Amino acid sequence: MAKVSPDVAEELVFHQTDDRFFLEPVNSRQVLVIDRLSHDITLEENVGQVPFVATRRTVYGLVGIIHLVAGPYLVLVTRRAKVGMLNKQTIWRVEGTDIVPYARSTTFLTPEQRQYNDKYIAMVQQVLATPYLYFSYTYDLTHTLQRLYYTAEDFLQMALHERADPRFVWNQHLLRDLCVQPEMSAFCLPIMHGFVSIKQCSINGEWFTWSLISRRSVYRAGTRMWMRGIDQDGAVANFVETEQVVEFRDFRSSFVQTRGSIPLYWSQEPNLRYKPDPRIRNAGHEESLMRHFEAQVLCYGRQVAVNLINQKGPEGKLHNAFQHLIETNGSQMIHDNVRYEHFDFHHECRKMRWDRLSILLDRLEPDRESMGYFLLREGVVLLEQEGVFRTNCIDCLDRTNVVQSMLARKHLQAVLTRMGILSERQRIEDHLSFENAFRNIWADNADVISTEYSGTGALKTDFTRTGKRTRLGLLKDGWNSAVRYLKNNFADGDRQDSIDLFLGKYQVESGEGVNRPCPLKTQNGNRLLLLPGAVFFSLLMIFACVLLPSEYTSFTLLSLLFWAAMMVAAAFATLMQGRQLVNAPRLATQNLTLSSASA
Repeated sequence: MAKVSPDVAEELVFHQTDDRFFLEPVNSRQVLVIDRLSHDITLEENVGQVPFVATRRTVYGLVGIIHLVAGPYLVLVTRRAKVGMLNKQTIWRVEGTDIVPYARSTTFLTPEQRQYNDKYIAMVQQVLATPYLYFSYTYDLTHTLQRLYYTAEDFLQMALHERADPRFVWNQHLLRDLCVQPEMSAFCLPIMHGFVSIKQCSINGEWFTWSLISRRSVYRAGTRMWMRGIDQDGAVANFVETEQVVEFRDFRSSFVQTRGSIPLYWSQEPNLRYKPDPRIRNAGHEESLMRHFEAQVLCYGRQVAVNLINQKGPEGKLHNAFQHLIETNGSQMIHDNVRYEHFDFHHECRKMRWDRLSILLDRLEPDRESMGYFLLREGVVLLEQEGVFRTNCIDCLDRTNVVQSMLARKHLQAVLTRMGILSERQRIEDHLSFENAFRNIWADNADVISTEYSGTGALKTDFTRTGKRTRLGLLKDGWNSAVRYLKNNFADGDRQDSIDLFLGKYQVESGEGVNRPCPLKTQNGNRLLLLPGAVFFSLLMIFACVLLPSEYTSFTLLSLLFWAAMMVAAAFATLMQGRQLVNAPRLATQNLTLSSASA
């Protein structure tokens, strides 16, 4: 068996013939051969077996193989962009992909099957086009600096896909046909979803590299309203590990924070209302919450669970349940390693008093100092990070990112002073160029993570970008909130299906659409669309009654009242049927079982 290389082939020549694919790494004597008819995958010595007449092009990685109605498809990275150098290794962002079918045509499918197959392809393309996917051919981007430092030498000699953290490898399902053969590890490129920024910065004439990496988990991954809370394995929705890295001369520093949905069984499924009330299941939270925090403590150390949701109203029920479970849990592990800190963000910062966030930072400062950060100099560990802030709001997006950015600033202040870049009396705010970069990159991080989960950019980024809340920011938040409402109700079911398909939570079987029903087939008729249609028509008639008559009569007034009453009645009936009108997921419906049980 060929020796396993820990790195991945950086550049490939992709050859395509009628019966085979050839992936030929540049400067290598081996070639990956895929038979388009038998689907066999082999690694062969390159002895000139690639036909000269083959269609060829350069690609930059193999995302993997996905099986759809028409058979397997090869997913290739066709364009890439260099993000920067992290720990002396190059990090890339996926800029373009191509989905290539094994089958030369789809004539063997029925018209209905072709329709399903095209829909599945569009769903895969949607995930690939969601910003952003990242990778490295030589560096394990899925691990923090501290975790990488404490790995054994044997671990570092493993193939890149084998040593990657499975929580953050978004194409692990697509690589399954290749991973079973260790000799093909040079073609297994682990890809991470999230946000990466790597910047060369200067303060006081000293140049250093400042990086921000957010890793989005594949466990309980999904969209804002359809994926909430926790599952039986302790995984929570929208879990993101964010690492801030500073590299200066022989120093390396890392500060890690996490975010994740409130670790309870709760749901907030769309029903056409602007903000559906969260619903909590009556029992069964303790064991899953224990599993969640056991995994978090094992991975990160001590936890400070910072909860930013409202103390009253529908969110208040989640706050009370979360706090009660943390403070009354009988586990010694919870008592010793998890501290609950609640801060009613909206109440405390009402009337745009965001300066009051200093109250929370003051309360968290002892924890920040005691948990520390990771600091390495010339291969010697000077400091270790012994715990993390696990921050959440209702979505783990807007309020969460504001607080995380402020904690990250505290780390930067400490580490830049420790490295001698800042003097003891200087503050980051005194250096406007770096201050602007810091604010904008953290706001970019908020926008990207929010887009991946909710479909729009983040709210409250005006504070992150400028340091103050503005009226223009409020208007932008209003626009984003409206777009979120539309997407969450009328688009996110399909987007959830796309994620489930890409991650392998739903797998297409051969004969789907003939031997077995396809879940994409529309079950509901269009009769329910009459209700929103009636609302729209009634609104048109109201405008007609107001704008068209040359003079107003009692008949005009009665018509106006009639159509207004019709619009109210139709709107009420629409809301009553809201759950049937929203765009709901249809593939991996088992992911919603816990949510349905809590309703």
